[in-house]
Amino acid sequence: MMSIRQRKGAKASEVSEDGAAQQESVTPEREVPSGGCTGRRLWQILSLTAGGAIALCAGVLTSVYLATLHENDLWFSNIKEVEREISFRTECGLYYSYYKQMLQAPSLLQGFHGLMYDNKTESMRTINLLQRMNIYQEVLLSALYRALPVQKYLEPVYFYIYTLFGLQAVYVAALYVTSWLLSGTWLAGLLAACWYVTNRVDTTRVEFTVPLRENWALPFFAVQVAAVTYFLRPNLRPLSERLALLAIFVSTFVFSLTWQFNQFTMLLQALGLFALDSLDMLPALKKDLKTGNLLSRLGKLSLHLLVVVCLTVFLNNVTKKTLNLKSDEHVFKFLKAKFGFGATRDFDANLYLCEEAFGLLPLDTFGRLSDTLLFHAHVFVLGVTAAAALAVAFRNLSGSPGRPPQEAGACTVSLRPETAYNLMHTILFGFLALSTMRMKYLWTPHLCVFAASGLCSAEVWGPLLRVARLYTPARMCVLRYSVPMLILLSLCYKFWPGMMDELSELREFYDPDTVELMDWIKANTPGTAVFAGSMQLLAGVKLCTGRTLTNHPHYEDSGLRARTKAVYQIYAKRPPEEVHTLLRALGADYVILEDSVCYERRHRRGCRLRDLLDVANGHVMDGPGENEPDLRQAAHPRFCEEVRRDLPAYTQLFTRVFQNKTFHVYRLARDP
Repeated sequence: MMSIRQRKGAKASEVSEDGAAQQESVTPEREVPSGGCTGRRLWQILSLTAGGAIALCAGVLTSVYLATLHENDLWFSNIKEVEREISFRTECGLYYSYYKQMLQAPSLLQGFHGLMYDNKTESMRTINLLQRMNIYQEVLLSALYRALPVQKYLEPVYFYIYTLFGLQAVYVAALYVTSWLLSGTWLAGLLAACWYVTNRVDTTRVEFTVPLRENWALPFFAVQVAAVTYFLRPNLRPLSERLALLAIFVSTFVFSLTWQFNQFTMLLQALGLFALDSLDMLPALKKDLKTGNLLSRLGKLSLHLLVVVCLTVFLNNVTKKTLNLKSDEHVFKFLKAKFGFGATRDFDANLYLCEEAFGLLPLDTFGRLSDTLLFHAHVFVLGVTAAAALAVAFRNLSGSPGRPPQEAGACTVSLRPETAYNLMHTILFGFLALSTMRMKYLWTPHLCVFAASGLCSAEVWGPLLRVARLYTPARMCVLRYSVPMLILLSLCYKFWPGMMDELSELREFYDPDTVELMDWIKANTPGTAVFAGSMQLLAGVKLCTGRTLTNHPHYEDSGLRARTKAVYQIYAKRPPEEVHTLLRALGADYVILEDSVCYERRHRRGCRLRDLLDVANGHVMDGPGENEPDLRQAAHPRFCEEVRRDLPAYTQLFTRVFQNKTFHVYRLARDP
C-alpha cells in the first residue's frame, strides 16, 4: 500500500457604476480628503491598483504554497516516473493517462482519434472517451505542450501539475474579487484569501489529488460566481453588462466541460435565482407571478413551482425511457436510500453509501472552521443578512406592485441583489455540503467569501448599529475595518508558525509493492493483455503500463457498473468456475487480488466490499453481527481466500504468476 514516510537525509474593481445606489455602502476608499473630481478619480485608481495587485499576489502565493506542499509531501522531483504516476491515485490516474496517451501519439490528430475510438479503457468495447468523460482539459493541455516551446524546460508531468496549481491562483483571485464586490473594499478579499489558506484542509484537496475534475472546474465556478455578483448590480452600463454576461457564459461553459457533477451545481443555482426572482429580490421586469396580495402570490409561486417540478420529472422519465438512458439511475437509488426512503441491497447504491465522502459532513469540520474564526464570523453575517432578507421578502410579497415601501409603511431595511444572491448561494450549498461531505468543497470557499465580505460590509454593521441606536458613519467605518484587521492579525499570529513548519517538513512517497507490481506487468505481460481487479488499482495499471482494463473508476455508466460488479465477484463467495466465466466474458487475461480488499478492515461490518457483495448475492455476511432473515449461507467459500490455497479446482483455471505482500496476480486459463 502507498504511504508517506520521512525522507532519508536530505490571493475587479471596488468602484462600480452603481456606487450611488447604496448610500450606506460608500467605502472609505472613495471618500477622499478633497471634494474635487480629479482627486476622487485619482484615489479610485490608486485603490483599484493596490487591490488588484494584492489579489494577484494572494493568488500566486497560494498557488506556490500548495505546489510546495505537494513537492514536500512526495519529494515529487526526486522519485521515479512510475512513482509519480502511482501518486495520482484512483480516478486521478485514469484522467492523467489520457494526457500521457495524447503526448505519446505520433500526432495530435492520431491521439484525438485514439480517444474517440478507444478500446483499451474497457475491454471488448470501443468507446468515445470525449463523450463519456470530462477530459477536454487533458486534450487541450497536451496540444499546448506540443505547441509551446517548453519541452526543453518542463517535463510533461510538471506542465500538467503546474497548470492545476496555477488555476488555484485564478481560484483565490476570483474569491477575492467576489468578496471585494460585495463589501466595497479589497480588505474583505484579503481576509477571504487568508481564510481559504488557513482552512486548506476543508477548502481544497488539490495538493494530493491534483488531476481530480473538481480542481479543474471549481476555479471557473468561482469566476462565474464573481461575474454573476457583478452582473446583478443595478445601473450597470451596457458595455459592463455585456462583458459580465460574456464572463458568465465562458466560465459556465468551461465549468460544465470540466466536471461531471456540474448539472447538480447548475440546478442549485437555478433554484436560487428562481427563488430570489420570485421574491422580487433581483432586478427584473414585473410578471403576473408577482401580482396580488401575500396569499395570492404565495399560491401562485407554489403552483408554479409544482408545475415546474412535475414537468421536469415527466420530461426526464420520458427522455430516459425513449433513449434507454440509465447512466444516472445509481444516483437516484443512492439518494433514495441515503434519505431514508427504504433500505436497499443494490450494490452500486451501497457502494456510495458506505464511502465516507458521500456521508454526512463530519462535526469535526465545524471545529476546524471555528479554530480560524471563520465559522463564528459566518454565523454572525448569515444571521444578520438572513434577517434582512426575510424582512425584504415579506415586504415585497405584502406590498402592492409599483408601490414604494415607504408609502406602504414598511421598514427601510434593504438588501442589494448581489448580496441576496450570495446569501442564497451559501445557504443552498451549505445544505448540500451537510448532506454530502464530498460537496463541501463547493461550500467552504464561498464560506470564506461570504463571511469576509459581511464583516467588511455596511449592510451588516449599519443595521446593527441602528438597532443599538449607536449609528454614526464614523463608528460604522471603524467596525468594518477594525474587525477584519484584528482577525487578520489573529490568523497570522496563530497559523503563520504552523505554515512555516509545514513548508519545512520533508517527506517521501513510498509504495514499493505497487511499484514492483507495475514493473512486473510491463516486463512480463504482452501489451495487449487485459487486466481485471479493483477500480482504483486498474486506473494505475492503465497509466503506468498502458494495458487494457475490464473496469475503471469513472462510474457514471450503467454498463461499466455491471462490469465492475461482475469483476468484484473475485471477493465474493462464488465457485472458481463462475468467477472464471465472468472474467473471461470480459476478455480478462489476468486478475489482480489485493489483500487490503479481501481482508478489509477500513470499513465497519456491513460496509466492507465483501459484505456489500454478500448482501447483493443474498449471502450471510462474515463475522459476528446481525443479518437480514432472508439471507442464506453461501454454498462456496470466498474466492479471494480460497484461491490462495492452490487447490486443484482453482489451479486449473487460475495460475499464480506474481505475488508480494500486497498483491497476487493470476493468469486465467483460456480453456477451462
